[in-house]
Formats: sequence, structure tokens, C-alpha cells
Amino acid sequence: MKKNGSKKSDELRPEYDFKNMPGGVRGKYIRQFREGHNLALLDADTAKAFPDDRAVNDALRIVMTIARRRTSTASRRRSTRTVRAR
Repeated sequence: MKKNGSKKSDELRPEYDFKNMPGGVRGKYIRQFREGHNLALLDADTAKAFPDDRAVNDALRIVMTIARRRTSTASRRRSTRTVRAR
């Protein structure tokens, strides 16, 4: 079977003229979508390490725990230091 060499255009067919269809509202549910979804696009190498959303969430929780420990440890070190008089 031979493929047709002509390129397809990105334009819609005339019978799909949405401008003349009643009731269509652009962006009607965008606010609800943004509130309910938090998507992040992973690079290919990162996606290989995390096969699903649960793996990503688990890894991020570990990073958050480590970050909290480091900031609390650093603030304790600063507050316990004494200044020596010369």
C-alpha cells in the first residue's frame, strides 16, 4: 500500500466550525483543573528512575524530611555558639 505524499493541513474541516456552535466556552473549567492537578514534566533520565507517581512522591517526601532536618540542625548550631571576647 502506497502512502499519499501530500501533507495534511492542521486546519479543521468546514463541518467542524466551532465558532458557530452554541454553548462552547473556552477555558470553562481551567480554574478547577489547575486547583485539582499539579503536574510536572520529568526529563527522560529522571522518568526512568521513577516508574510511577508513587515513586516520585516517596522520593520527594524523603528530600523534604532531609531538608527539614538540615535546617533545624543548622539553626540549633547557630543559636548555641558563643562569642569569645578578645
